[in-house]
Amino acid sequence: MARAHLSQVPQTVDVLIAGGGYVGLSLALAIKVGASDLSVAVVDLREPDVADKDGRASAIASAARTMMTTLGAWQGLEDQAQPINKMIITDSETRDPVRPVFLTFDGETKHGEPFAHMVPNGAMTKSMRARCQEEGVFIEAPQTVEDFQAHSGHVNIVLGDGRQVSSRLLVACDGVRSRLRDLAGIETVGWMYGQSGIVCTVSHERDHEGIAYEHFLPAGPFATLPLPGKRSSIVWTEKTATADALVNGDEFTFMLELERRFGAQFGELKLESRRVAYPLGLKLARSFIAPRLALAGDSAHGMHPIAGQGLNMGFRDTAALAEAVVDAARLGLDIGSVDVLERYQRWRRFDTAQMGVVTDVLNRLFSNDLTPVRMARSFGLGVVDRLPKLKSYFINEAAGIAKDRPRLMSGEAI
Repeated sequence: MARAHLSQVPQTVDVLIAGGGYVGLSLALAIKVGASDLSVAVVDLREPDVADKDGRASAIASAARTMMTTLGAWQGLEDQAQPINKMIITDSETRDPVRPVFLTFDGETKHGEPFAHMVPNGAMTKSMRARCQEEGVFIEAPQTVEDFQAHSGHVNIVLGDGRQVSSRLLVACDGVRSRLRDLAGIETVGWMYGQSGIVCTVSHERDHEGIAYEHFLPAGPFATLPLPGKRSSIVWTEKTATADALVNGDEFTFMLELERRFGAQFGELKLESRRVAYPLGLKLARSFIAPRLALAGDSAHGMHPIAGQGLNMGFRDTAALAEAVVDAARLGLDIGSVDVLERYQRWRRFDTAQMGVVTDVLNRLFSNDLTPVRMARSFGLGVVDRLPKLKSYFINEAAGIAKDRPRLMSGEAI
């Protein structure tokens, strides 16, 4: 087993990744597992324990779970993961006493496994960081990339403390407001929705039985996602002004509004985490690459959580970029060359744009209280519910099971 590297990034590395979140760490791990002779480093703005204390949870699609298992990171999470056994979708107004069910998805894909698991964010970060250290990835935090300059055979990187590092490839995993993307002059297209997503965790009296609910309400979707024990993660979309008032107001009012939307099927609710609101919008990078630079995760795309695919799209970036880099290294090619980066971009750009359009259309369609629109979408949900093959297609898409998926997402080593 390789020795852990917790000290400074060396002066020369093959790959430097800016951003130590899920995408950055999974990419570092995937490259290092696939090509152990490559030196890989991660720098992250945050102190390590900040990410460990993240009380939120994320839905990990089946294909992403397969990738994490192949990389040895899922084994440390399995006892903390909650499989989603079923998903129920309703379309109603908040005041409606009964919410008719228009669409249900059983939780299994065609491979007989749950299409998603709910996983605590802090546990996921710790597991991936531990695997990175086992494989010999250099991790330095807190640290930033302040500037970089691409040359014919390398990229010169200036760190936050003034040190300079030479790398063959720089990867930006530094979030939707990516500094590296801006420094590279890569433009984005997108818009804000005037909505914010409220995220919190609640406990309840009765068991959720692994069932996830998504209620389409006039202000936006309200999702309850099962966690281990009698607990659920809430992803609640509201107009930004309303969301800010709810998050910053007193807990009593917040819980009243939460109970109106959550319903009484699980009994009494208790707030288990702090309330946080995030502004929602669509942002897609016009290019995923620049000379010696690749964008991955939120640096390349930010989208509405209505389909629960934001993080999983980032994991698809990880699998595709790692495969392009490792294949190039195995053939003795320049891992930061235009040809290698173009392969990654061709693989990911269309899929990302397609998902961005889907989430945008879904949000505009379902965050709408016009009677004709409500009738049309309810009819459409009912049609899907009565067509098993179409439902199976949607489940497999949500699970990330596509014909052209990278090898890691099929459980194959790269």
